[in-house]
Amino acid sequence: MQNLQDQDDLIPRPRGSLPKTCAAVLSAMTIGGVLFLSPERLFGWVAMVILILTLGPLLHGLCMLAEEILYHSNTRHRGRGWSHVLPACGLWGKTLLAAGLAGLLLHLVRHPLPHQGQSWKLVFLASSLYPLLRSLGVLGPSEVEVSALCEGRKMNVAHGLAWSFYIGYLRLVLPRLDDSITAFCATHQTSSLGRGSRKLIILIPLNANISHKLNEEDDRILYCDNLPNNEIDRAGVRGRVYKHSVYQVFDDHKKAHECVLEYATPLLTLHSMSQESSAGFGEPERRQQVLLFFSTLQDILENSLECRNYYKLILLNDEHEEDPHFLSKAILRNLQQQEKEEYCLTPSPQQEMVNPFPSQSSSRASAPPIEGDWHHPDPISREPTLMFSLDPPHTLKHPEENSHHYPGK
Repeated sequence: MQNLQDQDDLIPRPRGSLPKTCAAVLSAMTIGGVLFLSPERLFGWVAMVILILTLGPLLHGLCMLAEEILYHSNTRHRGRGWSHVLPACGLWGKTLLAAGLAGLLLHLVRHPLPHQGQSWKLVFLASSLYPLLRSLGVLGPSEVEVSALCEGRKMNVAHGLAWSFYIGYLRLVLPRLDDSITAFCATHQTSSLGRGSRKLIILIPLNANISHKLNEEDDRILYCDNLPNNEIDRAGVRGRVYKHSVYQVFDDHKKAHECVLEYATPLLTLHSMSQESSAGFGEPERRQQVLLFFSTLQDILENSLECRNYYKLILLNDEHEEDPHFLSKAILRNLQQQEKEEYCLTPSPQQEMVNPFPSQSSSRASAPPIEGDWHHPDPISREPTLMFSLDPPHTLKHPEENSHHYPGK
């Protein structure tokens, strides 16, 4: 497995509005062509086409309404009445409004369409064939449409697993992580965990294949010990135990780096689902769900004030598995990156100095002051300092000017 230096190359971005733009351009070109060839009948043709395209879905909605009313009104809709069943079958809202406006526009046009009787036959024939083709799957939604719908409404398996992982586990343990590491370091004096990363490193491999013992996957990763248990009352279980494991990760120079490390356990569910034929969940779908799980969990944790700065997600690619130490190298790269970030954020100790020239202050205490000497100190300092003047304050105006305002002085 390979750590991704640029994870954006694999994480899918949200789908944009390019299909809508292309559809708008295509419609504008077609309408422009009709306007050029037959401008007097443009509105009539547009109204007729819209009526055909909207009556078909409305008839298909009536077919679905018959199924829902006869067999599912009590189980799926719980007797909530027509106000819920009609919109669920697509018989309300934009489609019905578009069909009504198209019919009204067709009625108001001054120039009737040629062969208007034949045109109405075409409307009814096309509208009646639409439900049949839709039911047979000929006009069904494509995989891209289904994927965009599920992602937009947060209906994917990965969304549920990410939220379950956060609410049922990470939100409970991450706020207690720092105290657990402090308690661990108090009982393990030789441990370097307190001086290193104090975050929970969560590994997310793209193939969702998780090893329960990390040393079997990479012999440079050795189990050290567990952090103190966190006992939390949860779902009727008194004192449910939550724990983390501390590992030593060795570099090429056999230097040990300690960290709190684990896999994302919901990936076990994704991997098991891909092995079950009844789940209808193949390897390509599993890979997409892992990527979606990573991006969803990252968004959730970034917006969580309770878990901020207590975690590190590592997305691992499974394309290069010939190196037996890919996992340890990926972890070490992220640990080094964390150390660099913490070093850059740590303020320089020189900024806390009150007097940047202590040697000069001691020597100048015994030497007489030299006029203009403070303009040119010997060492050049870029640190901001506060300078105080011992001279009494002076007015900005000349004394002779002030004398005009006070008679008698």
